[in-house]
Amino acid sequence: MDYLKSALPSQIISERGSNLVVINPGSANIRIGLASQDTPFNIPHCIARHTKQTEGNVIDQMLNSHVVPEQHKEREKAYNTIASLLKIPFLDEEAPSNSIPRKMGRVDGHNPHIIRKNLPFTWTNLYEEAIDSSVSLETSSKGENGESSDPKEEGADSKDINASERKFKEFICGDEALRISPTEPYCICRPIRRGHLNISQHYSMQQVLDDLHTIWDWILIEKLHIPRNERNMYSAVLVMPETFDNREIKEIISLVLRELCFGSAVVHQEGIAAVFGNGLSTACVVNIGAQVTSLICIEDGGALPSTGKTLPFGGEDITRGLLWTQRHHQTWPQIRTDVFRKPVDLLMLNQLKETYCEIKEEELDAVAVVHSYEDRGPPVSHKIRLTALNVPPMGLFYPKLLVPDVYPPPPRTWFHDYEDMLEDTWHIDFSRRSDMSDTFYPNVNGGLPMWESYPIFSAKPKKEEKVGLAEAITNCILSTGRIDIQRKLFCSIQLTGGVALTRGLVAAVEERVLQAIPPNEAIDTVEVLQSRTNPTFVSWKGGVILGVLDLGRDAWISREDWIHNGIHVGSSKKYKDSYYLQAQAMCYMNS
Repeated sequence: MDYLKSALPSQIISERGSNLVVINPGSANIRIGLASQDTPFNIPHCIARHTKQTEGNVIDQMLNSHVVPEQHKEREKAYNTIASLLKIPFLDEEAPSNSIPRKMGRVDGHNPHIIRKNLPFTWTNLYEEAIDSSVSLETSSKGENGESSDPKEEGADSKDINASERKFKEFICGDEALRISPTEPYCICRPIRRGHLNISQHYSMQQVLDDLHTIWDWILIEKLHIPRNERNMYSAVLVMPETFDNREIKEIISLVLRELCFGSAVVHQEGIAAVFGNGLSTACVVNIGAQVTSLICIEDGGALPSTGKTLPFGGEDITRGLLWTQRHHQTWPQIRTDVFRKPVDLLMLNQLKETYCEIKEEELDAVAVVHSYEDRGPPVSHKIRLTALNVPPMGLFYPKLLVPDVYPPPPRTWFHDYEDMLEDTWHIDFSRRSDMSDTFYPNVNGGLPMWESYPIFSAKPKKEEKVGLAEAITNCILSTGRIDIQRKLFCSIQLTGGVALTRGLVAAVEERVLQAIPPNEAIDTVEVLQSRTNPTFVSWKGGVILGVLDLGRDAWISREDWIHNGIHVGSSKKYKDSYYLQAQAMCYMNS
């Protein structure tokens, strides 16, 4: 303890961070890296496996893209409400004439000034040949037999490679998995969706865990260069979203310790890590992820479980709202854009959203270049005028614009209990049956009798609400029930996640939260704190700080203990000296 008080943060990091891997898994992306890194790798959380199917790939399990007429009406009504607030024309009104036509047509030549932020993506190379990991769309437009579809392009290159010798990669992870044409023989799976393990009757728990293992193992080897035979010398810090239930966390711990062979691991809540990542001790953390938004109040370094809330929408819903808006205004070109079955289209739209969308009053248009991706062919560029770019991000406050039910959460029927990681029940000393095997996966059929020995808790659904962001923040803070902490939290709102980078969001949150506070509450000030680091990575950074400062404490689980003893019984006073940890975090952030 005395050493930690006297040592410089950089010295502690160099001594303790070199063998510490910090993992912050999300629904759409995983942030992972060594504690000694400045920023983590931010990798799409998906895997494409080679399949024998000949009719293209299955993008997601139990995917429902049907929107009922009532949802269309609600969406249009939400748009007009937003339009009134932003002082722009309603949905069916024509905007004033503009010298730039909305439809600009196809772009035959590249204009660097226009497309420098929206370059076309490239198809992934699917073969195990020793060539570049990804090739241009023009190159990959060749057929599966390796010959060009254009007779003029046939030459020596097309004859060098015998078609029978070309072997498909068994699996492809991360960004490259999203750049595979739906016509290719690959099935894309996302093991985490809407803040939970993506388990369904079509995607078993064992398959989900196998996919997670393959993705994480690939990252450790290819990105962090940590081979399997050296993992026992590394420790893992798991920064877990509050949406995860305890059983899901137990499965992840087993994956890290048993399958990935880390020497030890520790779990920290994402909300707490976000606070420490910014050198704070008290805040209302609002994490706006790609598929869910989670809120939790932190006081003196500890979470207040009763304040936890989950909203079933995120950045990808805003992206879909952008496409819907453009199609409704007939600004989108006549191309086959499908965010559900063509992941490359979602990548393109996400890029457009991040570049052009912001929250501000009055009309917000922009000239941009969008791309169409057809089968294995090269991308086609279309120059268009995007309109109403300030409407989609306002869906955070008016979620009916986003139609979240288009992308429902995974079914939860596989659960026998609804433990909440915020309630600290996982420190209970569970008894084990004498006939239970010490191994975590005792039978090859995927059964987990280990869990049968645990008591079944009464079913308690997660606190998921279908309200706007301002109401959710207000309810979250007011649920603390104490005026002193309420005033402090309303002035300590912390926005995290990639959507937090949206221009104009901070001012919009401050204004609308202030409006949402009931008039009988003695609160007249709302403030969103400026993040000291990239909001996308702040929870990961907090995991680094907590992991480095927490190494000697009893919350850590060793691989041997986990395999032989199962559930680890940790201290219920995990953050008992949070003031000390917070001071260390401030020192770290300011160094």
